[in-house]
Amino acid sequence: MNSNPAGGASPRELDPTLMAVLAHRFEAIVREMTNTLFRTGRSSILNMARDFSCSIITADDQLFAAAEGLQVHVLGAGLQTSSMSRLHPDLREGDAYLHNDPMLGNTHTADHTILVPVFFGGEHVFTASAKAHQADCGNAEPSTYVTYVEDVYAEGGLVFPCVKVQEDHEDVEDVIRMCRRRIRVPEVWYGDYLAALGAARIGERRLQGVIARYGVETIRAFVTAWLDYSERCMEQAIRKLPARQLRARSRHDPIPGLPEGVEVNVTIDVDPEAGRVSFDLRENPDCIPFGLNVSESCARGGCIIALLNCLEEDIPRNAGSFRRVEVLLREGSIMGGLIEPYSASVATTNVLNRMINAAQSAFCQLGDGEGLAEGAGAMGVGYAVFSGTYANHEPYVSEMVIGNNGGPASPHCDGWITYAMPDCSKTIYIDSVEMLERTYPLRFRSFRLLADSGGAGRLRGGPASEVIYGPRATPLRVFYLADYARYPAQGVRGGLPGASASASVIDADGGEREVEPVGDSLLAPGQWIRGVEAGGGGYGDPLERDPEAVLRDVLERWVSARAALDVYGVVLSEHGPGGGLAVDLAGTRERRETLAGARAAAGGGGS
Repeated sequence: MNSNPAGGASPRELDPTLMAVLAHRFEAIVREMTNTLFRTGRSSILNMARDFSCSIITADDQLFAAAEGLQVHVLGAGLQTSSMSRLHPDLREGDAYLHNDPMLGNTHTADHTILVPVFFGGEHVFTASAKAHQADCGNAEPSTYVTYVEDVYAEGGLVFPCVKVQEDHEDVEDVIRMCRRRIRVPEVWYGDYLAALGAARIGERRLQGVIARYGVETIRAFVTAWLDYSERCMEQAIRKLPARQLRARSRHDPIPGLPEGVEVNVTIDVDPEAGRVSFDLRENPDCIPFGLNVSESCARGGCIIALLNCLEEDIPRNAGSFRRVEVLLREGSIMGGLIEPYSASVATTNVLNRMINAAQSAFCQLGDGEGLAEGAGAMGVGYAVFSGTYANHEPYVSEMVIGNNGGPASPHCDGWITYAMPDCSKTIYIDSVEMLERTYPLRFRSFRLLADSGGAGRLRGGPASEVIYGPRATPLRVFYLADYARYPAQGVRGGLPGASASASVIDADGGEREVEPVGDSLLAPGQWIRGVEAGGGGYGDPLERDPEAVLRDVLERWVSARAALDVYGVVLSEHGPGGGLAVDLAGTRERRETLAGARAAAGGGGS
């Protein structure tokens, strides 16, 4: 074993400077893994949208570093490595495992995870993880999200319950052949597999280098100290909250076969004295014969996402901070209690996003300045899985991330624009229209943000997008899951809801017909599909919004002049600098008094 420059310090004796250096070094390793996968991934869902995540987990299954990972991907990572150790007690250097089983700690079948156990001096010290959403995972339909399925057998995707895919750094060819046989785009899959494997191997080498430089005892001491520090950060943040039990609910839209939709409930106990928060998800419906069931990994991760969204402090995302969070699940429940043979094909998005929204908006019950509004979470036409053939009859399957859901307004700022959705807010990238058109036989007619789609409030919800696209010369099939069409993202503390999602098909003659927001469409050349994602909810009374902020929104065309007058009570005049718009302060005061009086007379007093 290499010498230890730090002298094998105990956690209490670690120099603070060394702590900072090592914390940044581990984050840098994850970022290098991330850049490797981003630059080498074959499919557009990886090399444009970046729907993947890398992380480092300790040998005893604690998430240690995740950098820019999608939160829904990484916050439950220890569940996957736990199954790896349990199923493979003879782990060896040079091994790699392919894991996508939601019954054994994965998110959903479409997320293929490469796990590489990292050894030093013959001892398993860490695991390097690279999880990548697949362009195709062998489902019965050419989509990695399948809503209308009774069970995993109807879902049809290949399930790998943490199987060895490399031994002594060489592929296990039987597994590779299975994927090539069952996946519609085998070369794309194999390219993405190599990218994820390469990212995990980069992590392995860099981790071994760090251990060699500082010594395994110092690294062990650092792991203990860093997780303890993270726990203290979470504890101190929770101690600032009032003691309270919070209850909230949300409801997934009705879809064919589920006329009432799916109600989601969450109870949160905030105990500042103990520095702990408990999320109780047990009062939720049983698993259902649809792909909407939420896996354990997603349910646990969703609770942590909601809590972290509502804390002002920048708290490390690792297992140390998670020690202060309890998540109660019920076996057989749609929310984290997945049992066989039910499908969790859509576990990372629809019902999960309803729970995250319910939980984060529940914190608003603690008082003004706490919590968040609901963020939009439509997996609509702008997030569709699309498939077809090129002119040479070669098939393609991929997912685009070109739509935009509006982010939730907070007590401190408007909802952000490049939000994506609650489970992966701010971390997934938006595709390039030009690159999609170059890569696939598609063409885009328009892509824009919609005025008045963000929920009005003292702080405004983020606006939604509209996108219109269609095939060039060969038919195009499009799968989409646009929840938030019936029940939009809600505002809080007097804020208004965001706009609803929708989907429609435009025929060659220009006629437009609405289609089911959760479904699929087969488009012929000359047809277009139009998708509207959803807007985020507002925070606080719109009549309290800074008039200058309303003016900026009007100039940006995120809010119309009519909504400025009728919703925000802001009167604009054309007497600004250079003849532009300006706020008429006297007119605004009068208009707001009128609107407030009318609201009071109607029995709708402010918050």
